[in-house]
Amino acid sequence: MEAVILILVLLFLVFVGVGAYAAVKVVGAARRSVDRTISQARRTVEDTTLRAKSYGQPGAAGEVAQLRLSLRTSMRATQDALHAGVAEDESLRETLGLFERLSAHGLELDAELRRLEREPDKTGLRQRLPALRERTEQITHSADALRWAARDRARKFADDDLIALNEQIDVEAGALRHWTTPAADGHPQGQAKSAGSGSDSGSPADSGSWSSAGEGAADASDAGHRAAPDAITGRDPNRQQRYPWQKAARPESTT
Repeated sequence: MEAVILILVLLFLVFVGVGAYAAVKVVGAARRSVDRTISQARRTVEDTTLRAKSYGQPGAAGEVAQLRLSLRTSMRATQDALHAGVAEDESLRETLGLFERLSAHGLELDAELRRLEREPDKTGLRQRLPALRERTEQITHSADALRWAARDRARKFADDDLIALNEQIDVEAGALRHWTTPAADGHPQGQAKSAGSGSDSGSPADSGSWSSAGEGAADASDAGHRAAPDAITGRDPNRQQRYPWQKAARPESTT
């Protein structure tokens, strides 16, 4: 009795532990989903604000917003492309490491541009714009180069796979067109034997693949009957060669 109680207690503890683990996993997944949704919403709002500033604010402030928007768009597109490609191509791990190093410089530049958006000294901001523009172009150029290289690599693999598939299909299509199968004696069906095979031209041709076994047996039996000379009194109609298209002989009327 004590053993049964101990087993029940252990089962209860196991169920409680499994339930707690499942609850923690569900809560964690829900929290990550909420955080991801909030992050995407915040990113969308910020991009929309930058786009509005780049078009609505003239001068240095509008150009700073345009630089931030260009930087964020390029870095985000490259990050998405590399993370999607590394799942199928492990060689992109090294490329992803290079992008992470580049991303550190991009984040530093984005933070600096964010601070300069609220800079009241517009004259000093205009003086720093050429250097900021050059840094932004360097980072976005490197990010674009990584992204396009990863896409070209994926397209090259897809093209090679398509070429190999087309070659296999061509081979299979050619094999499907060879529907003539060899006969038992080694010659293709539907072709006459060579002259050196010893057979005369009067032998019956090989039957096709659609011929029934009964017709082949009937042809062999008829060949044996034709080997004997005909009787003087005429052939027996019951022993004459029959063809599938002939009607059965009717019995003579006795009336």
